[in-house]
Amino acid sequence: VQLVESGGGLVQAGRSLRLSCAASGIIFSKNSMGWYRQAPGKERELVAAIMSDGDTYYTASVKGRFTISRDNTKNTLHLQMNNLKPEDTAIYFCAAGTAIPFPFWGQGTQVTVSS
Repeated sequence: VQLVESGGGLVQAGRSLRLSCAASGIIFSKNSMGWYRQAPGKERELVAAIMSDGDTYYTASVKGRFTISRDNTKNTLHLQMNNLKPEDTAIYFCAAGTAIPFPFWGQGTQVTVSS
């Protein structure tokens, strides 16, 4: 199984970024997918998840700003992040599995939001 994130970077507060995760080695459409993040000195947290049936979950701090989506034809997961805040600065990880806790993880992509 391979999950490869892309799209991270350095942006100013209020701007947007779109993260992508390319998956291989799994039956993508049958897996739930998630985005986690880990900020320095903090525990890893689930930011958003999308189930195989399309249901979504967002942590409270990103509701209304982030949108998770999946393209089952391209085995790709996305996270559209709008109105970014400095507190969104973290390493963002893609994860996959048929249940939480997700067993498969990517290497992460850094998102840095400057004030």
